[in-house]
Amino acid sequence: MSSPKGLVYLIGAGPGDPGLITVRGLECLQQAEVVIYDRLASPRLLNSVPPGAERIYVGKGPDCHTLKQEEINQLLIKKALEGKVVARLKGGDPFVFGRGGEEAEALVEAGINFEVVPGITSAIAVPAYAGIPVTHRSYTSTLAIVTGHEDPLKENSSIPWPHLTAVGTIIFLMGMENLPKIVQQLVQHGRDPHTPIALIRWGTRPEQEVLSGTLENIVAQAEATGLTSPVVIVVGEVVKMRDKLQWVEQRPLFGRRVVVTRARAQASVLTQRLEALGAEVWEFPTIEVIPPQDLVPLDQCLSRLKEYQWIILTSTNGVEAFLNRLWERGGDVRELLGIRLVAIGPATAKALEDRGLRVHFVPDEFRAEALAAGLAGKISPGDRVLLPRAREARAILPEMLVDLGAVVDEVASYETIIGSQSSRRLEEMLQQRQLDVVTFTSSSTVRNFMSLLLGKEPVSADQKNQVLSLLEGVVVACIGPITAATAREWGLRVDIEAKRYTIEGLVEALQDFYTPR
Repeated sequence: MSSPKGLVYLIGAGPGDPGLITVRGLECLQQAEVVIYDRLASPRLLNSVPPGAERIYVGKGPDCHTLKQEEINQLLIKKALEGKVVARLKGGDPFVFGRGGEEAEALVEAGINFEVVPGITSAIAVPAYAGIPVTHRSYTSTLAIVTGHEDPLKENSSIPWPHLTAVGTIIFLMGMENLPKIVQQLVQHGRDPHTPIALIRWGTRPEQEVLSGTLENIVAQAEATGLTSPVVIVVGEVVKMRDKLQWVEQRPLFGRRVVVTRARAQASVLTQRLEALGAEVWEFPTIEVIPPQDLVPLDQCLSRLKEYQWIILTSTNGVEAFLNRLWERGGDVRELLGIRLVAIGPATAKALEDRGLRVHFVPDEFRAEALAAGLAGKISPGDRVLLPRAREARAILPEMLVDLGAVVDEVASYETIIGSQSSRRLEEMLQQRQLDVVTFTSSSTVRNFMSLLLGKEPVSADQKNQVLSLLEGVVVACIGPITAATAREWGLRVDIEAKRYTIEGLVEALQDFYTPR
């Protein structure tokens, strides 16, 4: 419950990897009516914000401040005074060089209720992702975290350089612009020029880049490579541990940003598999699953289930839609007694088994043609088959079943529509070449993905060519030949086609594609 003056959550978003936000941070985002977010907070975290929430970007770059700090403070107060629940999403931790203390002070002075949600600071997380422990018994037991934003050469520096150089590990945040001055001060105050140093750019994100050297040569190396902020600087003997402990770069999909186009309710399985292999996943749901507009045909079939010898389910959506409607009508799985159940693949079979139902047949190849061929000799002429599935499914399966002598009742148990998500952010990432892979798990995900990018019909040839040019260089990965054929019909070049037409098969194909041979 918010007070009459609203409530502000000062949330640490973590260092960049959206998986590093705290559970409490996510809970607060899910309650937000307004989210005010920074440049270093992962945009993926905005997926956790309620759809109707206002989103306000106040990011600051080295040469560009969207709003000054005082203006951000006033914006927080203004939104809270409107009675809103405000999520202030800040990179890293709000109180570690995040100016969260200043924002909290302003809220106190305005009489606004607030809560601080600590975040994982980049000072420890970024070195960890680079394989550098900031402390280690063999090297050091002391650690200092220092702002690199202050000019080290100014007359009245607040940094105690003579004492700082004695600390085992020194972490500088926001210090890339001042790197030559930082190195100069450390050496001038007694640090060995051969001390190891690492510059970690965009740590914990797919763009993570690490440059290692010594105080003596790091400035020249940084200039030669053109390394720019945001960078975390690590100084100390612990940098030597990187050669032994680097782990995130060893993952087969490290550095790859992958778009998942499945419906949001289904995306988590694929997302988890890809993230475990090191990918950063962007969920862009292109479909939404809804009940069919006309439920009468499905209800009529459900009212006479005893007439059927077979029920064939061709997707997990079909399982959920069919059994949910059976329950809504007052029935349950006992009405399926004596009916043989067929699933098109292991995921569909598991969805049935999770409901306590035994599956009688799953084809070796998970497509309609293989399913029908596998039922030859099992289905007797005159057997009644119920086929509850998507309204827009291919006609090949019922036609092949009829050829086997079956009496088929094909009925829509659900339909898919184009997702309601805006394509603006996706287009921006494609334009900036920030995406590596787009995955398609059905023909409808292909059609809807292209439709969302193309906008309203009619579509000109120029529009289509513009969209296809955005996708140049992006790897297109399809779950199987039917989906791949649809992608090619739209003019897409298919780079990956899974040999097993399952989520696991698609993930394996991606892993094989990026594994050096």
